[in-house]
Amino acid sequence: MAYKGKYKPKNTSKYMGNPTNCVYRSLWERKVMTWLDDNPSVLRWGSEQVIIIYRSPIDGKKHRYYVDFFMEIKDKHGKIRSVLIEVKPKKQCKPPEKPKQKSKTYINESKTWLINQAKWEAAKQVAESRGWEFQILTEDDIFKKDKK
Repeated sequence: MAYKGKYKPKNTSKYMGNPTNCVYRSLWERKVMTWLDDNPSVLRWGSEQVIIIYRSPIDGKKHRYYVDFFMEIKDKHGKIRSVLIEVKPKKQCKPPEKPKQKSKTYINESKTWLINQAKWEAAKQVAESRGWEFQILTEDDIFKKDKK
């Protein structure tokens, strides 16, 4: 998932922010950008437009979390919904399995899990306070055949 580049929105009027500086940090993010750009139900969208302040459980300090995407979408009932979207591998959406012996990999995966949990909890709180939703998209969501 480690592929970076710039995405050039086709529908620049829908893109929030500078359309010449729309960066994806994985092929999965690029696929989501294409979907957001092409989907007529998506009214507006932006990449890393919303910044959430969270406290890291690792160092106890405040950090900035740039949520992958923000979108406004008109659902099938005509209601406009605002959604924060984070793109993550399914593996990072659950705690790592504890091995028989602790390893550097397990320690790093545990730290990643704890930090992600703190970010996502902060994002949920911000979203809820603004009447938005927060969703995490994994490969299962991004690559399913019958997309909503």
